[in-house]
Amino acid sequence: MRTTRTTLAAVALALPLALAACGSDDSTSGSGAGDPTSSSAAPSTSSSESMGSDAMGEPFGAACADVPQDGAGSFDGMAEEPVATAASNNPVLSTLVTAVGKAGLGDTLNSAEDITVFAPANSAFEALPKDTMDAAMADPKGLLTDVLTNHVVEGRLSPDELPGEHQTLGGGTIEVMGSGEDFTVDPGDATVVCGNVQTANATVYIIDQVLVPEG
Repeated sequence: MRTTRTTLAAVALALPLALAACGSDDSTSGSGAGDPTSSSAAPSTSSSESMGSDAMGEPFGAACADVPQDGAGSFDGMAEEPVATAASNNPVLSTLVTAVGKAGLGDTLNSAEDITVFAPANSAFEALPKDTMDAAMADPKGLLTDVLTNHVVEGRLSPDELPGEHQTLGGGTIEVMGSGEDFTVDPGDATVVCGNVQTANATVYIIDQVLVPEG
């Protein structure tokens, strides 16, 4: 599966334009823009309630056992917060949260409405070659943003809507294959290890590899 590698300037433009198309409010101008723990830009309660875990089904996958059973990082706790804040409460996603903060995408993701995030677990980042990870973290507004936006698509995809090609907010495409509770995501043949996790504004599928765009 090949993905389209956008230029750094195009990525910088693509994310806010794509999120605007989702109907998000621009709330990234404050001093907290990029802080993944900020929930000031959370969507309305009615949106959260209408797309909560009861409506979307239960999380599935072996790695769901690693998610805290209670508190802010639990499935119930995550459902109450927008996606970047919810992820920051879950220790399974701590490296992703660091990367999102470094790229300054926290408030942007929190203010989006109805997105799907393929969220690499900590072990996925650990599996990356060190030079790749170092290069991304050294270029937060370029390569790192390009990689992170390759994990986000518009719309809240339920498991039965996952199979097929999806355009990412970074301008590339990813392909999901499988059915039921068994899915892989290309590029990289990543596996969904804990799927259908609900937050206030997103559906999250935790994966075991980072989806690095070609190029």
